[in-house]
Amino acid sequence: MARSLNKVSLIGNLTRDPELRYTPQGNAVCTFGLATNRQWTTEGGEKKEDVEFHRIVSWNKLAELCSQLLSKGRKVYVEGRLQTRSWTAQDGAARTTTEIVISDMIILDSRREPTSEFDIPAEDILQEDSSAPAEKAEAQKEEKPEDKPRTENPKKSPSKTKKKKEDKKEEEEDIPF
Repeated sequence: MARSLNKVSLIGNLTRDPELRYTPQGNAVCTFGLATNRQWTTEGGEKKEDVEFHRIVSWNKLAELCSQLLSKGRKVYVEGRLQTRSWTAQDGAARTTTEIVISDMIILDSRREPTSEFDIPAEDILQEDSSAPAEKAEAQKEEKPEDKPRTENPKKSPSKTKKKKEDKKEEEEDIPF
């Protein structure tokens, strides 16, 4: 029995923001461009660079995640398979494209834009009680002085204490009771 393999792994940067659409059956499909670079030195010592552009397609839940988390310029790892499609364009010309249908995506850079609900820190998401993060912050502010090594200038301590009291007062005012 002959075996075959159709697997693609790429690391590159998005060339455009992802575009999310839905099929008539309700399946999510997300497309975006990915650029990969190749660098080499010629025999004459000249440095060269080549860029390859790839059309990436994701489906269903992965498509929704890609549209929410990715944006132009982000560095990602994608894994999937090659797929070639043919169709007739509106002008009657036959068109063909090869794309990578991904099954896995990993964000490699740490750039974050606080524009979505996914920008909540992970430790806050894991808390069941919504007041728990505020309580945790209060506990960290009220550390006992004997727990910390004494390295700060004693003359500056009163102003820090005053600032902590002011911060605590502001937080108490924000609590809706």
